[in-house]
Amino acid sequence: MEITGAALFVEALKKEKVEILFGYPGGQAIDLFDALYDQRDIGVILPRHEQGLVHAADGYARSTGKVGVCLVTSGPGATNLVTGIATADYDSVPLVCFTGQVPTHLIGNDAFQEVDIVGITSSICKYAVTVRKREDLGNIIKKAFFIAKTGKPGVVVVDVPKDIQRAYGSSEYPETIDIVSYKPDNDVDPEQIKMTMTALHQAKKPLFLIGGGVNIAHANKEMQELAERTGVPVITTIMGKGAIPTTHPLYVGNLGIHGCFAANTAISECDLLFSIGTRFNDRITGKISEFAKYATIIHIDIDPASISKNIRVDIPIVADAKMAIKEMLKNAVLLEIPKWTEAITNWIRNYPLKRDQKGLTPQFIIDEINRTFTNSIVVTDVGQNQLWTTQYLELDENRQMLTSGGLGTMGYGIPAGLGAKMGNPDKDVLVISGDGGAQMNIQEMATAVVYEVPLIIIILNNGYLGNVRQWQEMFYNKRYSSTCLLYRKSCGGACGDPDRTCPEYTPDFVMLAESYGAKGIRVKQAEDIASAFYRAKNNVSGPIIIEFIIDREENVLPIVPSGNAISEMIMK
Repeated sequence: MEITGAALFVEALKKEKVEILFGYPGGQAIDLFDALYDQRDIGVILPRHEQGLVHAADGYARSTGKVGVCLVTSGPGATNLVTGIATADYDSVPLVCFTGQVPTHLIGNDAFQEVDIVGITSSICKYAVTVRKREDLGNIIKKAFFIAKTGKPGVVVVDVPKDIQRAYGSSEYPETIDIVSYKPDNDVDPEQIKMTMTALHQAKKPLFLIGGGVNIAHANKEMQELAERTGVPVITTIMGKGAIPTTHPLYVGNLGIHGCFAANTAISECDLLFSIGTRFNDRITGKISEFAKYATIIHIDIDPASISKNIRVDIPIVADAKMAIKEMLKNAVLLEIPKWTEAITNWIRNYPLKRDQKGLTPQFIIDEINRTFTNSIVVTDVGQNQLWTTQYLELDENRQMLTSGGLGTMGYGIPAGLGAKMGNPDKDVLVISGDGGAQMNIQEMATAVVYEVPLIIIILNNGYLGNVRQWQEMFYNKRYSSTCLLYRKSCGGACGDPDRTCPEYTPDFVMLAESYGAKGIRVKQAEDIASAFYRAKNNVSGPIIIEFIIDREENVLPIVPSGNAISEMIMK
């Protein structure tokens, strides 16, 4: 039987077991949406902006481990996905993004709402393709899902011209796909693993550095067992946090420009650094010549391009993190390294991450989250809110954190939280955002309201674009250029004194929440934190905003100034 390309598109999604599709219609995708109209197997979610849409698919994918799926029209619909595509691909999130396109005979003629979305996105996704023939549609969709979720996961863009959507052809959808040029190899060489374990067993100051690859591979239990079997301390990148429970005695903390003293010092003193699933970006290395300079470096990663790209390693292994760790467990023995573990314990004790503060602080707010929301997903936006969360949030098998690590995308939090909650209705889902990032995709409050999603949105409001303001305070003589969100034309001059009488904040987040038909709470005192979270936890009919008015010049510490070694931290 012959069916239209649009009908095959729907059947393909069903065969791929797609449960939710995040879509925004338009002229060049209208046939695809029409084909979705009568089916009941796939939930079609209409966000309020395409950027919100792709972040929602991202949050869904990260939190469930399934492929996130997007559908938008051509032109501006497609280009509005670009930031979200880059965000997901940097962090190895499996997405398949379908874009409508003008008919094939108009491609290249500057037709209305025509853009070369394949050309635009090829450098920020795993694979991008325009369907040119109706008979290729089924194979291309199968290929898209296979590429997105295998090997190092990533984003695939499939551009579907309008005439392909309408054309009739075979109803068959392939069960499998064989791609000659793409053969992801996850096999582990046992001899290589034995060599690495021999090096580990001979070390006096060994250290595990765990990146997001371990979380992506769902190798958390195996990683915890490996740490316990060897007794080797564990530090993580922001994306690797949660690889073992953060309350585990072998967990030291995050490293990097806002890492804890113990983690940054340990990596500067270790004699063997065993890294799994990280690409050694500049946020964790600091001055490269000083990074782990006394250590033999072992690096396991599924992506061969990541190995020795930023940091030259001594023993490279291309492998899936979970398979590699399982192989390592066969040869793991408990190391006798009491002096090393004692030194790290002393660094943790003498230079704690948590500070002795009073008032309504991010630390107190996140501590209350740790106590109140034990079965939860916490999604951050980007900026100081993200950094405080990655410092203070406790993670284990019941609490997960989602964040834009590689691209650092403001506006990620609210829509990603929406997608995470839709994929995990039985978990509490909280978004921690700054007042700046919250406004970048605040329109998705409407989506949460109309789909009755009880999302908890926490806004840490300091009236600034806080992360940039902190750098301006510490390194630019308090020249707060374009970072004050209370500024009005009538203020006159440049902002540099947040203690003066400032205008009221725009918008009023509580009133804004209410205008959407949601609930809003404003908290100004530390003693009101717990009661606000109690109300939020028991709010099940729709979203709620809790706005915390925090100190305007609250800073994230420690901090490593640009160009410094990772051990050269400003502590206060």
